[in-house]
Amino acid sequence: MPKPKPARPIAVYHEHQDWFRPLFDELDRRGTPYVRIDARRHHYDVAARDRDFSLVFNRMSPSAYLRGESHGIYHTLAYLDHLERLGTRVVNGSRGFRVEISKALQLSLLESLGLKYPRARVVNHPAEVQAAAEGLRFPVVVKANVGGSGAGIVRYDDRTELEAVVERGEIDLGIDSTALVQEFVPARDKHIVRVEVLGRKYLYAIRLWSAGNSFNLCPADACQTASGTALAAGAACALDAQERGIRVEGYTPPPEVIADVERIFEAAAIDVGGVEYMIDDRDGEILYYDINALSNFVADAPRVIGFDPFTRLVDYLEAEAVA
Repeated sequence: MPKPKPARPIAVYHEHQDWFRPLFDELDRRGTPYVRIDARRHHYDVAARDRDFSLVFNRMSPSAYLRGESHGIYHTLAYLDHLERLGTRVVNGSRGFRVEISKALQLSLLESLGLKYPRARVVNHPAEVQAAAEGLRFPVVVKANVGGSGAGIVRYDDRTELEAVVERGEIDLGIDSTALVQEFVPARDKHIVRVEVLGRKYLYAIRLWSAGNSFNLCPADACQTASGTALAAGAACALDAQERGIRVEGYTPPPEVIADVERIFEAAAIDVGGVEYMIDDRDGEILYYDINALSNFVADAPRVIGFDPFTRLVDYLEAEAVA
């Protein structure tokens, strides 16, 4: 028996125009009714009472400011709240999006769950950076509160370098004038792990390597496996991925990590996304450091992890829309 289709269309609210092509292709293949809502130019009526969509899937990116679309970030918070007041089912709703766009909130959430993370202080003015670094081990990074794709992260190897940059007025706290001053952690075996979640439950995990000091390890950027085999030509990898040496392989984390990640997403109220962690090479501790409500999934997923996550994503969206 064919699965029932939603009575009203699914809406995909997004700013980036290329990242979600596999999602739209899968919806088109199934004939699932959907509409695309462009977060770059958007308005809504606060007096509206009718629900136009069976479900809204929030795909707004905190890195939109890198593309000149920072105005969409805070507009999104108000729009999601409006939808939720109408009773619309929102996947990655306003609570989760608030966590997505705040590194400070992410660390507070990890602290509340008793999970370890790189030591950090939160500042709201460049003059506070030096004091915030007291007691932290160098190198440190200054990390913009609203980031995405490794944006707004600068490493300082010693206190002298940090003091000089502060004196020259070169510290950039990002679009909300808030940042972390955080210890830079040497990752064991020079890789990080990203765990993807669907419906707040474990979906898959990958290990990512980069040859350089890049802070952007977006899983969709990877163009080769850990053994160096090129991924499919159609993979949406970054243009400089090969130069950055980004390599990827499927991986199954320990059960306790999977349990931690599911707790994180439940507490953050994020339905679909990924958590990144590393093992601190200095002491072997597992450190969680990034909670994402936006995931492009890994490139050429069937080869890397053995299945197509977009198929399961649309299964989930259709079930939520019908429910």
